[in-house]
Amino acid sequence: MDSYPPKSYPETLVPALQDWALGNGLTMLLPGAPSTAVHAPTTLFPSPFPRKAFFDALVVQQYYNELYARVALDEAWLTEIISDLAKFDKDFTGKLWETFLLAKKKGITQPLSLGLFRSDYLVHQDDDNDSGAPGIKQVEFNTVSVSFGALTSKVAELHNYLIASGAYGDSINQKFYQDTDLVPVSTSIDLLADGLASGHNAYIKGRSDTELETKPSILFVVQPNELNALDQRHIEYSLLKNHGIRSFRVTLADVSHTTRSDPLNNRLIHIASNTEVSVVYYRSGYAPTDYPSQKEWDARLYLETTTAIKCPTLLTQLAGAKKIQQILTDKAVLKQFLPNACDDNIESIIKTHVAIYPLDESAQGLESRKLAFEQPERFVLKPQREGGGNNVYKSNIPSFLNSIPEEEWAGYILMELINPPIIENKIIRKGEIYDGEIVSELGIFGTMLWNSSTGEIIENDTAGWLLRSKLQSSDEGGVAAGFGCVDGVYLV
Repeated sequence: MDSYPPKSYPETLVPALQDWALGNGLTMLLPGAPSTAVHAPTTLFPSPFPRKAFFDALVVQQYYNELYARVALDEAWLTEIISDLAKFDKDFTGKLWETFLLAKKKGITQPLSLGLFRSDYLVHQDDDNDSGAPGIKQVEFNTVSVSFGALTSKVAELHNYLIASGAYGDSINQKFYQDTDLVPVSTSIDLLADGLASGHNAYIKGRSDTELETKPSILFVVQPNELNALDQRHIEYSLLKNHGIRSFRVTLADVSHTTRSDPLNNRLIHIASNTEVSVVYYRSGYAPTDYPSQKEWDARLYLETTTAIKCPTLLTQLAGAKKIQQILTDKAVLKQFLPNACDDNIESIIKTHVAIYPLDESAQGLESRKLAFEQPERFVLKPQREGGGNNVYKSNIPSFLNSIPEEEWAGYILMELINPPIIENKIIRKGEIYDGEIVSELGIFGTMLWNSSTGEIIENDTAGWLLRSKLQSSDEGGVAAGFGCVDGVYLV
């Protein structure tokens, strides 16, 4: 095949891309400029991704959904892990755990749990792999506030529009885009909305008293001045269009004066609409900065004890800690949580793992500390954080560890670096084109509804995908954090 992506393109391509993006909601808000948007950063061409690796990631998602739901179900096991981890990460993991314990003491009244998950992968080029087919390796599993489920649908539609309209030029189309299935479109906007709707419908089904006076609504808990609000809005629009479900947006700081809890039954009421809240969907609350004061922690505690279904609960969020990911690389632990899974299913999960080590004072942890100082180029150091910009890479690891108290090291994991293929593409951000070598990360969305009292799995679905790309010169890849862009999949 000719070199892909193409090196040259028509001069009309960039304005065609920008106009479509702005006209079709592939957009993000600008800081300090209310209601002013710019097209989301994206690639000029969809980036190549191995077909087998892509479908392998889709197949394994439901196994991962169930795995993390089962972890969240095992409160005793989580207590043993998280209560210890909380000592080393007091400001965040410790506060989440403390809030859960307070909620448990006060009374958790809703047994149903809802998860909108995303499992992230890089393609790994293994020099020892004789098959010649690169496989996927998991970067992390996200249990709270998974983003870009809407913009990923839009970027694939964009690239397909550029193909269909001839914006790339006939010669490029003939060389690369003859097959119609090469640039698949993720329907994650509607699939994620379907997941929220399943929680909403389960809430209504669980009502045992008289018919509701008004149809319940869904509460989106968002960050103040959220620049990625339009990604979230597309899911809100799908909820209303496809399911007739209204949704309302509040920040954690707003919760106390925009909602109330019925003292007789703990039902959460959205005051302005006078509707019960069926689902509390967190697009905030995943980082310490989301809790600038005790007011926000109090709001999280208050919401956790209402009858609304939480997406996610505090336990489900804690199940996504990096320490849990490290422990779940153990085959025996996998079988403990998935006792009914066949060997092939367990093996499909194990194939996605790279080596992840603790940095505690166990025998393995002490050996890992030596690796961190003697072979740092092999690793990335990860704290219990989400949202990009938190990891420490390669040669920076020893100096970072030396800069913090040794007793805090156990709050981190040491993860073997993945060796992804490097390709050339062009990233366009705020009208500027960045040309160079990029790395692409595939995220697979999943939706999960389960009963924490009975252990019943009610729904388990795959919900589309996301491709994010970044210049190779950047270690981090968060789009909202300014490191990367949303991209389209070009199957090869």
